[in-house]
Amino acid sequence: MQETVLKNAKLVFEHEIISGSVVLRDGMICGAAAGPHTGGEDMEGDYIVPGLVELHTDHLESHYSPRPGVRWDSMAALQAHDAQVVGSGITTVFDCLRLGSDEDGGFLKGEMRAIGHAIEQAGNEERLRASHLIHLRCEVSAGNVLEHFEDFRGDPQVRLASLMDHAPGQRQFATLDQYILYYKKKVGLSDAEFDRFMARRQQDSAKYSAGNRKAIAQACNDRGIAIASHDDATLEHVEESKGFGVRLAEFPTSIQAAQASHEAGMSVMMGAPNIVRGKSHSGNISAKSLADAGVLDVLSSDYVPISLIHAPFLLASEEGGMDLPQAIRLVTATPARTVGLEDRGLIAEGLRADLVRVRHKQGVPVVRSVWREGRRVA
Repeated sequence: MQETVLKNAKLVFEHEIISGSVVLRDGMICGAAAGPHTGGEDMEGDYIVPGLVELHTDHLESHYSPRPGVRWDSMAALQAHDAQVVGSGITTVFDCLRLGSDEDGGFLKGEMRAIGHAIEQAGNEERLRASHLIHLRCEVSAGNVLEHFEDFRGDPQVRLASLMDHAPGQRQFATLDQYILYYKKKVGLSDAEFDRFMARRQQDSAKYSAGNRKAIAQACNDRGIAIASHDDATLEHVEESKGFGVRLAEFPTSIQAAQASHEAGMSVMMGAPNIVRGKSHSGNISAKSLADAGVLDVLSSDYVPISLIHAPFLLASEEGGMDLPQAIRLVTATPARTVGLEDRGLIAEGLRADLVRVRHKQGVPVVRSVWREGRRVA
């Protein structure tokens, strides 16, 4: 038996913090207790929190395609991504793979499948420090999304799929001001080109979204894959999500949609960068507003991995209004339970020894050490 003792730590349990030690044996937590311990590694009074569980990050994509038109070696991109997420305290990560090409570009058929193969190979070869699973981001307004989705039939790594429609005039871009800022200036289109761009996106949404959304939801329910809605804005959107059996409401854009999703038993997710910045990058409701209303359940690092450990400490500050165990649950226990991972997310006997040592005195917390299944990986 391989045993590790972490002593003199502030242990962040589900509902309380105690000063004491935790014992890891054969990859599992086998005990935790208050008070001093005679042996083990001294944590010097730092926090020990459960390993963070990340359900939605586009970060791998930014390594695979670091510049427009550039494709990096998928294994190298994956290893760079893995190093950064583990360094941020994330021990379980759902890598988002984008399915469906639209006017914003997207990826060719087979590219995401190749990355999926790289994730499997890297896991088999013990190249990765975090546990990696797959989240399929399905752009339902794209005519080829079902073809791309078919590439992942039978892949056990796929544990989550989100139903997205980024066409203008609805959901994330209900007002066109932010859409113009996000796309027109980003792509550098003239007024006439941009008008045609928007018209095509809206036409594709009207033609494809409803059928693709229904088909993907049915396939996920048949295969036991958790479903996430994306950018629900209205009560009608939430009712549709309920009908599909959605478990995770990603980034609702209105307080009404967030409250209705929460009341329906969905876990409401917002971006940790939204907490750190104090606002949404696309001008929608702030995550802090949902926290204040008691309807924020999960945080995602989205596009900045370190935000997933930073945001809970901000929420647990005097201005944040939460206690630390409540804030840490947003990035550990609740996301794990939402997607059916019952073996992690808490410091509790019999669960995986996925743990993070964090020092926080002021400002951005410092991740000092990370253990995955009892083995130190950072």
